[in-house]
Amino acid sequence: HAHQHGEHEHSSLGSITEIIQALALPEQVRQDMQAVYALIAEAESHAHGCPVEQIHFHEVGTMDAVADIAAVCLLIRELAPERIVASPIHTGCGQVHCAHGILPVPAPATAYLLRGIPSYGGQIRGELCTPTGAALLRHFAQSFGPQPLMAVEKIGYGMGHKDFAQANCLRAMLGQSAEFASEAGDSDSADDSDCVIELSSNLDDMTPEEISFATERLGEAGALDVWTANIGMKKNRPGVMLSCLCRKEQREEMTRLFFLHTSTLGVRETEHKRSVLRRSLDTLDSSYGSVRLKKASGWQVSRDKWEYEDIAEIARRHSMPLRQVQKLLDELFAR
Repeated sequence: HAHQHGEHEHSSLGSITEIIQALALPEQVRQDMQAVYALIAEAESHAHGCPVEQIHFHEVGTMDAVADIAAVCLLIRELAPERIVASPIHTGCGQVHCAHGILPVPAPATAYLLRGIPSYGGQIRGELCTPTGAALLRHFAQSFGPQPLMAVEKIGYGMGHKDFAQANCLRAMLGQSAEFASEAGDSDSADDSDCVIELSSNLDDMTPEEISFATERLGEAGALDVWTANIGMKKNRPGVMLSCLCRKEQREEMTRLFFLHTSTLGVRETEHKRSVLRRSLDTLDSSYGSVRLKKASGWQVSRDKWEYEDIAEIARRHSMPLRQVQKLLDELFAR
């Protein structure tokens, strides 16, 4: 990213929201964009020590940055990966010139967004990870570490303009991980199981709005599932049990979010081994636009289901009931 003094734009989160809502993009893409900017706003708020409402974006508020974020969110929707794994983040080292002057690398907002995520400075002097990149990684990546066992199908490269001692590029690989790679064989012969962590807390002093907000934050952070249950607690107090499922590598971040967004003094943890169906996603073109079909198979069963966000968008655009859209698509593709 080039930083030019005196030419940067100032945008508030409200103005960015207006721009996003005016874009002719699928609703899920706009929601992802809003979530990414919310992460950046939280990081800038922490760096400046002021409320999110008072934050003004500089480089990340320009229209080319909006286009960057829109492109990534749209691409993720089109690729529809089951899981995104990122390598440890190479931030670079030294200093960077930006709208706030000369700052250390990683910049304060970037450092805040990368908390809890494996990262390293390395020997390259320069900014290799911006707040925008850090926010996109935090929003979309489910885990961070070495490349998992997978059969790579496609490889993409994004090249930077700055010259460094090593190739200035970002590489993405798309493929099937080990548990999905044997589709040609017996669908029930593979070990269709994995381990997940269940975290939960009992709450008796939070408002419904606060619990709803905590639930949303856990979901946005990549929890596999989030739910609440009404419970009776000591002293005959009615309460709510907030729970989420996550992968082992998400345990620390999810626990941090429990303490950050709820009044709990403790978080229970249970490890579960679960049996799962293999999942895949097809994108079909119809007269109503592209629509995704989620498929699941294994254990001698097979089922499929239209992606809710896609059929909901069609229903809103054509003022039709959701069930009617499902029926039309079923008839169109002879399901």
